[in-house]
Amino acid sequence: MEELKVGKKAFKQVLIGPDVGPNFAMRRFIIEPGGHIPTHTNTVEHEQYVLGGRAQIGIGEKVIDVQKDDVVFIPRNVPHCYKVAGDEAFEFLCIVPNERDDMTLLEKE
Repeated sequence: MEELKVGKKAFKQVLIGPDVGPNFAMRRFIIEPGGHIPTHTNTVEHEQYVLGGRAQIGIGEKVIDVQKDDVVFIPRNVPHCYKVAGDEAFEFLCIVPNERDDMTLLEKE
């Protein structure tokens, strides 16, 4: 797993990349207790499935509480952020189209 360059205690592993899946990539993210990913946008949509833990995810103007077995859709170019809730790591799968993805950070660390 590689540590993300933004956020705190956040890690990513590519499970299926463009070399295997021509249309979509599947990644696994783990955010440790006390960790977060700050508000940002991406130029690709995200489909996510929560594997474990709990978190608050900000999507646009809403904040949702998510836990194991929840699914989340984040449209392209919509601000979003993640904050672990509780003392267990938050783990999720994230599926995105294999397109250029420009990330824009909207808040300072």
